[in-house]
Amino acid sequence: MAIEQEVLVIGGGLAGATAAIAAARTGADVRLVSAKQPTLRHASGLIDVLGYTPDGEGPLAEPFEHFADLPEGHPYERVGRDAVEAGLAMFDDICGDSYEGKRTDRNALVPTFGGRLKPTARYSASAAEGLASDTRDMLLVGFERLVGFDAPLAAARLNAADPPFEARGVTVEFSADLTAEPKVTRFAHLLDRDESTDAGRPVRSALADRVVAHLDGEARVGFPAVLGDDHPNAVRDELADRLGAAVFEVPMGPPSLPGLRLEDRLYDALDAAGVRIETGNPVMGFAGDDRIESVTVDRNGASVPYAAEQFVLATGGLVGKGIDSDRDGVAEPIFDCHVPHPPDRYDWFDDDAFGDHRFARFGVDPDRDLRPLDASGTPEFENLRAAGSVLGNYDFAAEKSGSGVSLATGVRAGRLAGEHT
Repeated sequence: MAIEQEVLVIGGGLAGATAAIAAARTGADVRLVSAKQPTLRHASGLIDVLGYTPDGEGPLAEPFEHFADLPEGHPYERVGRDAVEAGLAMFDDICGDSYEGKRTDRNALVPTFGGRLKPTARYSASAAEGLASDTRDMLLVGFERLVGFDAPLAAARLNAADPPFEARGVTVEFSADLTAEPKVTRFAHLLDRDESTDAGRPVRSALADRVVAHLDGEARVGFPAVLGDDHPNAVRDELADRLGAAVFEVPMGPPSLPGLRLEDRLYDALDAAGVRIETGNPVMGFAGDDRIESVTVDRNGASVPYAAEQFVLATGGLVGKGIDSDRDGVAEPIFDCHVPHPPDRYDWFDDDAFGDHRFARFGVDPDRDLRPLDASGTPEFENLRAAGSVLGNYDFAAEKSGSGVSLATGVRAGRLAGEHT
């Protein structure tokens, strides 16, 4: 007996989550299945729409002005600006005041842990005081035992970009007893609970005292993004009061606390929409011809059929294993959808390590309803839609467009799936 639902979404990242919410908001009965934990915790939590053109022009201040120049087949060319705006509107609705950027179509430049300025459309409220458009000087603070954020190096790189402010970096010992390489969540929980240090002082005030000694007139202080998980606003506000300066978080690499916070909000929205969620159960295959009848899910070694009227494929790209490659070619492993690619493997790469690599754009090629197309340009299945980085024809890492594509195609695929039940 198959487990039945009207819409089955495969994949639990940003594209899959928003597809499931969009489908559920049409009134459809929706289930989301994912082979592994969401990848959002490995992301910065920043929402990039388009930071650079495919030709490398940028950073872009007005991303929407460049949509008309995107090549045929780009996901934005397929779904249009309206879909991007609809995706951002859903994101704003879910995240509310915890994110900034919703009142403008312009990109903001956000300092990253590597000392770069990243063009992004939406950013956590905890990063708002660190924008590069702000002329106030900043002090960046790193912690001795927190790997991945070298504050003096990040400040030097920021200054090399000639921003309208001066950045300076210092590294201090965190004000509590820690293991040799503590997790970011350990810092966050200590600050959330304002635990006592060995000297009996609350950790927030002890940390502020260590940092204030390094201030030299800077009006804002940037910390790695570990300032609380459950109570980040309270942690930030108390540090700002004690320092007499604005406080912001610098987005970090994985594992990412802003990514974890965003994951929590999206999965709360899934629960509120009535979506049933299963993780740890990979989809292994399907039954059907021109129309998919069901997929086979591996549940603890047992093959269980899941039947639905509509399916959304949001399993990720090459990194996420939603697209697979070997010596014989490139394939989409669940439905065997066509993935355009050069037959000669040597044409997948550029000789320059930082050059234009074809493999970065591997993925399924959809029609305007996001149905994957076969080699002749015909939809593979009438009831399958694809969203997110399983789509091809764009290089999300070079363009800084991954989150925008996931939102735009996720919401559109989910709505179309729900409306066709």
